[in-house]
Formats: sequence, structure tokens, C-alpha cells
Amino acid sequence: MGVVMIKCPRTGQGISTGMKADRESFRCSPVFFARTFCLICQSNHEWFAREAWIHEPEEKWRMLGSAFAV
Repeated sequence: MGVVMIKCPRTGQGISTGMKADRESFRCSPVFFARTFCLICQSNHEWFAREAWIHEPEEKWRMLGSAFAV
């Protein structure tokens, strides 16, 4: 499970939408439109699902990496 992210159009930085989803479910979800308040530029950004991506916590990747370490 990860956080749905979008890009702030003013700064280009990734911001959290506050939504959580897994990659496969989000990829298969119907197209939708949403608004997210950006803490960076203090404004609302309107976005479509196709513009978003899932950011999964690094802890998951660290745990996977350590499982393969010998």
C-alpha cells in the first residue's frame, strides 16, 4: 500500500494527495478527477487519476533488499 502522489504545477515537486492505494488497484480504477490542497504553494490543485502515481514507503523496499542479502 502506498500514497497517491501528484506533481505541484508551480514547483514541480511531488505532493501527497492524502489517499492510499496499492499500485494495481489504482491502475485499474476508473478515471476520476480530484482536488488536493498543496502545502508547498498553499493552493488547491485539480488533477486526473492518470496524472498521479503511487509512492510506496522505502521501508518496504529496504525489507525486500535485506531478504535477498546473503
